[in-house]
Amino acid sequence: MPWRQNLASLGNRCMNSVRQPFRLLDASASSAQPKIAVFRAMHLGELLCTVPTLRALRAAMPNAHVTLIGLPWAASFARRFSGYIDAHVDFPGFPGLPGQSVDLPRIPSFIAAMQEQRFDCVLQIHGSGGLSNPLVRTFGAVRNAGFYRQGEYCPDPLHFMPWDENCHDILRLAQLMTFLGVPPASHELEFPVTEADRQALLASLPKPPAAGSYVCIHPGARLPAQRWPAADFARVADRLHAAGLQVLLVGSAQEATLAATVQRDMRMPALNLAGKLGVGAFAALLEQARLVVCNDTGIAHIAAALGIPSVALCYGSGLRRWAPLDRRRHRSVHVVTEDAAGQPGLVRERVLATVRALLEDTGMPLA
Repeated sequence: MPWRQNLASLGNRCMNSVRQPFRLLDASASSAQPKIAVFRAMHLGELLCTVPTLRALRAAMPNAHVTLIGLPWAASFARRFSGYIDAHVDFPGFPGLPGQSVDLPRIPSFIAAMQEQRFDCVLQIHGSGGLSNPLVRTFGAVRNAGFYRQGEYCPDPLHFMPWDENCHDILRLAQLMTFLGVPPASHELEFPVTEADRQALLASLPKPPAAGSYVCIHPGARLPAQRWPAADFARVADRLHAAGLQVLLVGSAQEATLAATVQRDMRMPALNLAGKLGVGAFAALLEQARLVVCNDTGIAHIAAALGIPSVALCYGSGLRRWAPLDRRRHRSVHVVTEDAAGQPGLVRERVLATVRALLEDTGMPLA
């Protein structure tokens, strides 16, 4: 497409520039420690997809002070990725932005606090920019950059590139970095597991199963429309148990009832850990698993970051936009809603066939 060629040309000229190697910062605002804010008020999976971008920013500008403007829970994410993120600011939400609550009385003081920061640049990677671009402009940064939807408001054509709805999120963010003149990093995810995480796991599960002997089944998803039926997870879990894997049901406290439903529908025994592990302890459990079977959620991205084979059930555009990029170690099964309702056995067989092929290809075949 012509605009892609134009953007690539602009990015190449920027990267080859001696005077201003990174168009991300306005030349007049450059300093020994530039202040960059990244606006991405999203959940775990979406933030994990941001890690390659954060890694590229740190490599390109090692002295920059990077602030993540995100949901309150993301303070723990910022601490875990302290090599890339220096500070976290709670975003109070904003009317019209989906997937979050809105604390209206806090919005004026939040915007005032952002203006006091005097950021050199705010990077808007929350989405296509319909609401987020005008919001970010109120932060008063020297420079804003990010995405905009073609035909809609574009704050600055030199620093905002068109939003590609059909592009995978990690690749779209990499394109933005290239457009802004930041040398690309690898697309690999990462999730640091600490000794504290492993100790937290042992506190909840003093005798964990042997490494490679178990499968983690995660039946939850934030949106009900993205959840494969509990009864189908139960049937797959039974088959994996019969093939020699211990079944561990996992999820958040909000998903404990759903995991209990899967356990009740199973014919074989399972250990239900839903609601009993924090994110770090769960990652410590996951890093020793043989396999993960889940919906298209943040758990799939943790598995990808840890290099643990996974099979994810994807609905709608999830396969195209969010599935892990390493298709050898991580497989996705696209579920058509009509098939899930009308031919559940057919979908289950597709999942099991995908599991068997995945484990054979990664050198860990089922019995």
